[in-house]
Amino acid sequence: MVDRRTFLAASAIAVAGGTASGEQLAVEGGTPVRSQPLTSKNWGPSYYDEQERHQLEDVLEGRNPFRFNNPPARSKVAQFESEYAARMQTRYALAVTSGTAALHVAMAALEIGPGDEVILPAWTWYSCYNAIVQAGALPVFAEIDESFNLDPGDIEHHITPQTKAIMAVHLQGNPADMDRILEIARKHRVKVLEDASQSVGASYKGKPLGSMGDIGIYSLQQSKTITAGEGGAVVTSDPYVYERACRFHDVGGFRGSQKAQMGFLPGLNYRMNEFTGGVLLAQIRKLDTIIGAVRSNARRVYDGIADLPGLRLRALPDRSGELGTGVFLGFPTKEARQRYADAMKAENVPVMSPAGSVILPVVPEIESKVTVTPNWPSFSSARGKAIRYGRDACPRTIDILSRFAGVMMSPKYTEADTRDAVAAIRKVYPAVTRA
Repeated sequence: MVDRRTFLAASAIAVAGGTASGEQLAVEGGTPVRSQPLTSKNWGPSYYDEQERHQLEDVLEGRNPFRFNNPPARSKVAQFESEYAARMQTRYALAVTSGTAALHVAMAALEIGPGDEVILPAWTWYSCYNAIVQAGALPVFAEIDESFNLDPGDIEHHITPQTKAIMAVHLQGNPADMDRILEIARKHRVKVLEDASQSVGASYKGKPLGSMGDIGIYSLQQSKTITAGEGGAVVTSDPYVYERACRFHDVGGFRGSQKAQMGFLPGLNYRMNEFTGGVLLAQIRKLDTIIGAVRSNARRVYDGIADLPGLRLRALPDRSGELGTGVFLGFPTKEARQRYADAMKAENVPVMSPAGSVILPVVPEIESKVTVTPNWPSFSSARGKAIRYGRDACPRTIDILSRFAGVMMSPKYTEADTRDAVAAIRKVYPAVTRA
């Protein structure tokens, strides 16, 4: 293990004087920091080993891949749910087939339907928008701030008597400002749905993401912290919300151990199978190992660039709680960000603009308000026709996303990899910001 002072000294040597000595940038003909590009792979699959293999073989030998053919003590899915609830510090966890399925289940669990409105960030994944529309409700976009998450300062003026919920999406490993979001929700008596799909295992002031709102959802797809290729989870500590979630994911039935509180609820089939549950059971037991490794790598990079003059980082509402998915720096203009991206690529330490999600209001299909059917309730009402969509609805969001770029992190990076990331940033960032 290399201590912080040794790491910083090595980083200083690696940069060979950096811009202070006038070292030529690789984009201008100088020598790159690395000979090969620094790349990151999906985290969860990088940790596959005999534990996942054993779980899969156990299901094969048992010949009961349908979860409810197994008693809870033997069901991989049930065991995963138990361990997931414990890790997320909630009373209940429900395994489903995907993060998108989890969002659809959450809509039903919160009784969101026609005539209701849900406030969500203008920058998020399609599934967030789609789940609201499929529930027959209206999506209402609010701006993001420099955390890339929902700006609490842009929520209240979107609230109407029809607002049923606020969707707090924790994007790219970074928790949203939950104190302010929860305060607003309580004031107006609306529900909070936390989407921690891109931040599985992250926390806010010591509380796991997903555990603070009325319901939380997660994606366990290939690119997420832990994965079985596909998969999702729903968490809550409210028994009524949990029962509604269970019924909706299991075509209306309720097989929970608690006493039923309601009658039949028309639902769909989002049940997880035992093969997926087995892989996720092995993965949940590695979650903190994966998170610890990526956070350690990100911290070395943060520490290595902390003294750069005028450094502007992505806003971090809880630095110790974020995953460290990427070290994002901000620039005064889109053009400066692009110069930084070009120069970093030449150093073989490429950066990404905030990605993995989409600015929904600028998608042409949404600008023209194409819906499921011509009479779909979401947009056929007077209120639906009055809500603003398109580029004019989120100018600040578009501006923020155009001015940030980050070096993506991996739990599998070596200390040499993180030293190279520091060296490249220290070499390029001052040159770009001086230009």
